Amino acid sequence: MTLAGFIAYSGALAVAAAIPGPGVTALVARALGSGFRSSLFMAFGLVLGDLTYLTAAVLGLAFIAQTFGTFFLIIKWLGVAYLAWLAWGFWRSGITPETIEARKGKGGALASLLAGLTVTLGNPKTMIFYLALTPTLVDLRTITATDFGILAACTVAVLLIVLVPYLALAAKARWFLQTPRALKALNRTAAGFMAGAAAAIAVR
Repeated sequence: MTLAGFIAYSGALAVAAAIPGPGVTALVARALGSGFRSSLFMAFGLVLGDLTYLTAAVLGLAFIAQTFGTFFLIIKWLGVAYLAWLAWGFWRSGITPETIEARKGKGGALASLLAGLTVTLGNPKTMIFYLALTPTLVDLRTITATDFGILAACTVAVLLIVLVPYLALAAKARWFLQTPRALKALNRTAAGFMAGAAAAIAVR
């Protein structure tokens, strides 16, 4: 892979991770309910889940990408439809004080780590990123072990850079993210990013 390829992948991942979804909602809820330390271990779980999908994409989807081009075309348009649906949902309501309250959690480091891993593995937004978008950014047929190591390192760095400010803000300024005006601004911004991501995938 080239430097441009790694930068493109990292940039796309940063945008995808920054868009509030089930993972960010759960992380914010954990920070609001249990503080910074517990939510940090949950962030590690989210990262572990992404690495699991990245590994599956590199090992399992390389053959599919080489053999079944139509499969990825179908996945691409399913991804576009899903992101558009998410954009509409966030524009209408999105994250609310009720959903944050419902997702508050308690527990130790291991419980938080497993909670983050579970959220990511069951998150359609994450699945679609690695199934629909990653193959358009990364040539899965030519990835070497070194390339995979760099991609994994980029994934860890990007996700922590994006997620830690979320949990730090939630832990330090709980009142802000619980106000309807702030949540509305967050939801509208998320809707705009999702609509933009859907359009970007559609035109590729």
